[in-house]
Amino acid sequence: MQIFRNPDPSQWPALQQRPLAESNAAVLTRAGEIFDDVARRGDEALRQYAAQLDGVPSLASLRVSAEELAAGAAQVPAELQAAIRQAIQNITTFHAAQRPAAVEAEVETMPGVRCWRRSVAVPRVGLYVPGGSAPLFSTLLMLGIPARLAGCREIVLCTPPGRGTGAIAPAILFAAQELGLTTIIKAGGAQAVAALTVGTASVPAVDKIFGPGNRYVTAAKQLAAQRGVAIDMPAGPSEVLVIADASANPAFVAADLLSQAEHGPDSQVVLLTDSETVLNSVVTELERQLPRLPRAEIARQALTESRGLLLPDVATMLAFSNQYAPEHLILAVAAPEALAADIYNAGSVFMGHLTPEAVGDYASGTNHTLPTGGYARAYSGVSLDSFYKKITFQQLAPAGLLALAPVVEPMAEAEGLRAHAQAVALRREALGVLTT
Repeated sequence: MQIFRNPDPSQWPALQQRPLAESNAAVLTRAGEIFDDVARRGDEALRQYAAQLDGVPSLASLRVSAEELAAGAAQVPAELQAAIRQAIQNITTFHAAQRPAAVEAEVETMPGVRCWRRSVAVPRVGLYVPGGSAPLFSTLLMLGIPARLAGCREIVLCTPPGRGTGAIAPAILFAAQELGLTTIIKAGGAQAVAALTVGTASVPAVDKIFGPGNRYVTAAKQLAAQRGVAIDMPAGPSEVLVIADASANPAFVAADLLSQAEHGPDSQVVLLTDSETVLNSVVTELERQLPRLPRAEIARQALTESRGLLLPDVATMLAFSNQYAPEHLILAVAAPEALAADIYNAGSVFMGHLTPEAVGDYASGTNHTLPTGGYARAYSGVSLDSFYKKITFQQLAPAGLLALAPVVEPMAEAEGLRAHAQAVALRREALGVLTT
């Protein structure tokens, strides 16, 4: 971890840069080539990428059969099954509380003019669940549960086939079975996003794509948006920022930093503290805990692009954090409630010494699909609302039309849009009211 002591604010933008394994231009170019290929060759292209990128030379079917689903789900140990079911319950409870009213914001803006809004589920959604070096069945819970609660008519799950085997991770299949999802596609990376966008013989085209992934998945989602398919957000490599005061437990903080570093070599972790003792102790704890991890080498690579900053006070740490806009923000401080109101850029916030980021990843109930790369300045994480679109309605009574006519007609004429004015005037005249 790179250490900086009291850097001048003019240096902050440089310290807030995310690591780039490859230029964005190169990633977008490659993702675009994959997109065009899938659009051209469909399932054949998906099978070829499975062989090239996933080490699966032959896929008999891109879809998981009912037999595969049942057999794979049955392999999950009872203890993990129970844990997944409890997580489903917690996540369902939190997201069900977000259900919108059947009719929202019904108002009469003026006599005879009634306007309202209704929430309608996005009809067809695609869920992308990473499954390469770490099969993230928890992501399926975070996406599948709100999709089901919202009432989406078609839910398509894409996840990479296992290297060499072509099989989907049993825990992903068990989670899918628990959620009642049956359209499961063996495809990952940019090619999966492309297939969900354009549709193939095996993969239904969808209206909106959800889910995190690597830089190629993020680039492909941006290309999907250009082709008229909505996306949840630009969600790339994982990141966490920890604000720690003198009361922080260095072992806890180090574990939180490593929990994100082990996601991938391009993940980033940041420590802000106003205590030299905490800073030094966390570095020592990182060195102690790191070798014990099965994914130690991945975490070690991530730490080379990660930073620890000694800053003068809590206000300065908050200013740095809001400017950085982390995906995950941990407040490892004595009184986290006192800081919460001053946080305006973060994906999800974890309050106090006993709230590790890992609980949000799995089972506290909040959603872990969050904006990364600074997008938390403008984007929210996935919620139940992400699976709805809002449709507005309006209805005019005769009094309403007559009240709006003298407002709309001159405005339309002033913009040179005569047909707009006429659409109102003809109705006004049909009611027997002429202009004076």
